[in-house]
Amino acid sequence: MNEKTDDMAKGFCQPVYLDANATEPLRPAARAAMLDAAELTGNPSSVHQAGRRARAVLEEARNTVAQRLGVAPLNCVFTSGGTEANVLAMHGLGQGRRFLVGRTEHDAVRKGVPDGADVTWLEVDGSGQVRLDLLEAALGADDSPAFVCLMLANNETGVLHPVAEVVRLCRQHGAHLHVDAVQAAGRMELNVEESGVDSLACSGHKMGGPKGAGALLLRGPAPRSLAPLF
Repeated sequence: MNEKTDDMAKGFCQPVYLDANATEPLRPAARAAMLDAAELTGNPSSVHQAGRRARAVLEEARNTVAQRLGVAPLNCVFTSGGTEANVLAMHGLGQGRRFLVGRTEHDAVRKGVPDGADVTWLEVDGSGQVRLDLLEAALGADDSPAFVCLMLANNETGVLHPVAEVVRLCRQHGAHLHVDAVQAAGRMELNVEESGVDSLACSGHKMGGPKGAGALLLRGPAPRSLAPLF
């Protein structure tokens, strides 16, 4: 293309972004909320007026996310993204449990399993879904409590795992089910309490929010302690 035709093309062609599954453009409402929050100078942990104002904005955001995803506000833990939400769940809620992890999980989960943990890798069938027969066998192979990690939607293929069936099997064996919903949140209706999953991770940048923001959602009573990773 010569310089003249290149200049003509610039006048007619506009780039089209087609990779929203990797990261979605920041929505105008999210941008506006971020700019408003940036004007706040107080530390949300401070008791003075500026701190209380910042805390009010933080808790309003927590209430919004919690209500949208079907948990109590105390069960919405903000993180720096989906990776931290997943790893926080595994390290904070999986202590003393053996891990059953899908073979096709995101690296954040596969590489985030605590060092030294007893891990069973769950294979998938020809369609990419976790094999329920292998999950059931792994759950029943040991009386010790298990921590099951399974994504809702695969970030590479889009395959949806049969979470309802996985919930049923986990209930039968007293296992904790953690679901990586980073790829699904914002594209599917999600309700943690109604789904029966025990914990769920999501990330802001996958649904038009800012990068560097995520959440770990917990079903049922809030844990007494969930130690930060850092």
